[in-house]
Amino acid sequence: MVQAKSWILAKHFDGFPKDSDFKLKVEELPEPKDGEVLLEAVFLSVDPYMRPYSRVHMKEGDVMIGTQVAKVIQSKNPAFPVGSHVVSEGGWRTHTVCDGKNLTPVMADWPPEVSLSLALGIIGMPGLTALYGIEEVLELRKNETLLVNAAAGAVGIVVGQIAKIKGCKVVGSVGSDAKVAYLKELGFDEAFNYKTVSSLEEALKKAAPEGYDCFFENVGGHFSTVALAQMRNFGRIAVCGSISTYNDGSPQTGPYPHTMMIFKQLKMEGFLQNRWREKNPESLKRLMTWLQEGKLKHREHVTKGFENMPAAFMGMLQGENIGKAVIAV
Repeated sequence: MVQAKSWILAKHFDGFPKDSDFKLKVEELPEPKDGEVLLEAVFLSVDPYMRPYSRVHMKEGDVMIGTQVAKVIQSKNPAFPVGSHVVSEGGWRTHTVCDGKNLTPVMADWPPEVSLSLALGIIGMPGLTALYGIEEVLELRKNETLLVNAAAGAVGIVVGQIAKIKGCKVVGSVGSDAKVAYLKELGFDEAFNYKTVSSLEEALKKAAPEGYDCFFENVGGHFSTVALAQMRNFGRIAVCGSISTYNDGSPQTGPYPHTMMIFKQLKMEGFLQNRWREKNPESLKRLMTWLQEGKLKHREHVTKGFENMPAAFMGMLQGENIGKAVIAV
């Protein structure tokens, strides 16, 4: 019998999450049956999507949703031998017994010098989100100018670097001077701290006086309103996130961009990366190749200890991380 810990959504979030919204649960797991495996979490992910998804897809008392890299420690399923590693949607759990149907083996030729935590980041969902947003939604072309906000987050960092690989000018907006410095290290052409500029409109104009062909949107709210006015005619916007609105008690209203979108003939599309899941094996190989060639760089914000998952989640929502936020068990 294995003792498993899990974090429960004790109460739906009302505004910004707080410690009392979470509850730690301890239980004894049964032995795996035929066709089942026992997983032990190695790395767990906290991501912005968990905040809005929790309201829509969870009820109070459910285990918090999320992805983890786990090690198979017992197996009665030949597809998942003991000692192998998988990406699991098991949520905030230290151990899980499951039938393997929703497990994705870590790629067979994963380089030993690359941390498995990257399967939750640049070689995982955030990397795929960046890649598909650029290639499938924006259809970014060489010499175009791209704007990305939340640019030092798990997705934004990859967006900017892929755009540079494709020969584009990249402008990133972030919330601290340290993040600005990091974007410059990564090769972003322009970067600014939206919290300290006197005018967001002027900062966007200064960074790209000619305007923006593409906008990879992670923030929403006021930023989106100002940025849309800086788009060039026939500009494209990929809507990946709206983190500035996730903790609002009541929905934000207006201003509404429809007239501007008509006159500029803009195209705006929301997306989820799993729309192109059939491309994932090849896409993950491309991301890994870029990483090994030095074309993609990464940084992780690692929190140690499963007991610290709520704190890591709340810190991520407040922008404490540069790069992917992960928990090492």
